[in-house]
Amino acid sequence: MQEIFFERPYEFIPPYRGKFLPRLLRNMEMFRPHLRKHEGVESYEIRNADRLNKSVDDGCGVLLTPNHPRTADPVALGWLAKQTNLLFYGMASAHLFHRGWLQSKLMQIMGAYSVYREGTDRQAINVAIDAMATTERPMVIFGEGTATGSNDKLTELMDGLSFIARAAAKKREKTDQGKIVIHPVTFKYIFKGDLVATAEPILSDIEDRLTFRRLPGASLLDRIDRVGHALLSLKELEYFGEVRTGSYVERQKHLVEHLMRPIEEEWLGKVQTDGIVMRVKDVRMRIFPDIAHGKVDAEEKKRRYRQLEDTYLAQQVTFHHPNYLTEEPTWERILETIRRFDEDLTDHARVMRPWHVIIDVGEPIEVSSKRDKSLDHDPITREIQTVLNTRLTELSREGTPYRGE
Repeated sequence: MQEIFFERPYEFIPPYRGKFLPRLLRNMEMFRPHLRKHEGVESYEIRNADRLNKSVDDGCGVLLTPNHPRTADPVALGWLAKQTNLLFYGMASAHLFHRGWLQSKLMQIMGAYSVYREGTDRQAINVAIDAMATTERPMVIFGEGTATGSNDKLTELMDGLSFIARAAAKKREKTDQGKIVIHPVTFKYIFKGDLVATAEPILSDIEDRLTFRRLPGASLLDRIDRVGHALLSLKELEYFGEVRTGSYVERQKHLVEHLMRPIEEEWLGKVQTDGIVMRVKDVRMRIFPDIAHGKVDAEEKKRRYRQLEDTYLAQQVTFHHPNYLTEEPTWERILETIRRFDEDLTDHARVMRPWHVIIDVGEPIEVSSKRDKSLDHDPITREIQTVLNTRLTELSREGTPYRGE
């Protein structure tokens, strides 16, 4: 499990509200070295930025809701900020501000502020509402809640998006100041390097860790499929004492439920039916705060950390889309899958390069301050999800098809 929990009481970290420093860093593209070194992202293309500029020029409060395939996404938004000559505010998980003083300060200067994912953070919510209601800056919220690692697939969005947008619309409505609009933003990463030269050493290292012999003449897809089944089987042996039967999808779902059900029943009194990110968030909100405040003894803390590790594993397993490489294999999907295996085994994925990122701004969605409660779904969340899924399908065709290289 990656280091995402810090044992200290949460303190809200506000955004930096000055403009000179963030404009300077934005215009000098001071974020570019980080993207190149740590993410392998070396070039970019902005599409339909004029849509965002028009909403701002029209006096609208703006919420940007990007998909979140990679940890590079929030940093890469610096290019959108530069092209539109705007500054953004954005929520960032509190643990990211505990990875060094310099990173924390740079994040704040560029508009990021903390949100406590293990609890209800009214301060973070209020900053977002106020930023949109006053049109101080466009607000960025990644609705998937975490980086998923799968660029062509969108996970279920959290309803917090629509709650915040409606609250801002209601606040503007009281003073007749204008509209709140949402722009879905789509990230698509295209690999511009040598597939085999990039994939081979990492995949071979993973096979060595699993003590696999090389299969003469096996394609990358065959080798990836073998690794995927091996990793799932290892977890089944760990949790069930045996390798399960059934299809890969059935085994995957069974493992996730085996991990989540007892934890949800203990802490929530029932098994949840939401998407995996929301399910994990709900139990973490119950499990972790007492640890952070030092209210549990060593044995109980150890037990709770085991539960947190299980929720992390359930989320990682869910993010492995079983048909990702069979329905439409591309260089990008192959490298994403290998990167996920690498991260699963070591908690740290090696950097692949070079990547080219496309950042596409969708048409504005006007937000009503009222929700139709007769519907069994949130129409705003549903519309954002539909727009992003449609655009991801279109952009996936710009990937490089795999033909057995």
